[in-house]
Amino acid sequence: MLLISCPNCGSRDETEFHYGGQAHVAYPENPNELNDREWAEFLFYRDNTKGAFAERWLHSTGCRQWFNMLRDTVTYEIQAIYPMGAPRPDKAAPAPESGTASTAPDSTTTGTAAPSIAATSLATSTAPASTTAPEGATK
Repeated sequence: MLLISCPNCGSRDETEFHYGGQAHVAYPENPNELNDREWAEFLFYRDNTKGAFAERWLHSTGCRQWFNMLRDTVTYEIQAIYPMGAPRPDKAAPAPESGTASTAPDSTTTGTAAPSIAATSLATSTAPASTTAPEGATK
């Protein structure tokens, strides 16, 4: 889940926001002069870039204000948040990673070793464990 920093309210859970599509889509100067194809392209055709992408967002359950966000569509990293009407900022440098995940070889989040379950008893039965799968089961 994303943690989005509203320019008015601060950081909030993404469930408080609604995606509003691609940012910086200019309204046609003379919409009455557009043919059906050009009007359809304005309404429905949007970029589908891989990487940094400018989006519009609405803080629907908070301040109810629109803002723009520059977000990486691959990693979901939020690179910049800026007000409506402001120009798209240059691609921001990625923020240094911070967190508490361990990179130790015995880590359960990033390592390859499994946690020890020596003190844990999962079965109280003394019957030997079967080494063959029941009929119809996948191996």
